[in-house]
Amino acid sequence: MDELLDRETAQRYASWFRALADPSRVQIVAYLARHGRPTSVGEIVSAVGLAQSTVSQHLKILTEVRFVLVEPVGTARHYRINQTCVGCFPSAADVVMGRPAPSPTGAC
Repeated sequence: MDELLDRETAQRYASWFRALADPSRVQIVAYLARHGRPTSVGEIVSAVGLAQSTVSQHLKILTEVRFVLVEPVGTARHYRINQTCVGCFPSAADVVMGRPAPSPTGAC
């Protein structure tokens, strides 16, 4: 009989899926991943075409689950993909279908 994911891992994965449950957040993650460098909020706003306050709220959610890291640059903040955490992220099919998923680490 197959075993269930332990509760802690299931909760972590659920928080990651919730963070990506909004199309704008998926666009932001994709934009940051493709740029591969720290990016200002203004640049993200221009790319996704949303209000600055909306982008900031989305970035807050993405930083809470550590998909995105924030770096202070003077008085500004720049955002970049957390490659370590994204590498831990399983695909939905892996989890649902019982395939081996990456093991979360403390960095995720």
